[in-house]
Amino acid sequence: MRMTAWVRGQVQGVGFRWYTRARALEIGELTGFAANLADGRVQVVAEGARERCERLLNWLRAGDTPGRVAGVTEIWDTPRDGYEGFTIR
Repeated sequence: MRMTAWVRGQVQGVGFRWYTRARALEIGELTGFAANLADGRVQVVAEGARERCERLLNWLRAGDTPGRVAGVTEIWDTPRDGYEGFTIR
């Protein structure tokens, strides 16, 4: 599966992307990226088994992240298989 999430709140300049990458690597078998957007949100794209993507999404929503998450919106799609590892952009 491919999960794309947009995280809003105080999520830039607080290490959010780094911790998101670390969490994705801890979950394992996920590829994709975390990137800052110009409007202050962070976009997270993860590809892998649905259960693993859901674990990352649940972590994004749990409040155990750096900064302050005000909300998360996600969409699900078919994977594009264009990523090597999980990176920060």
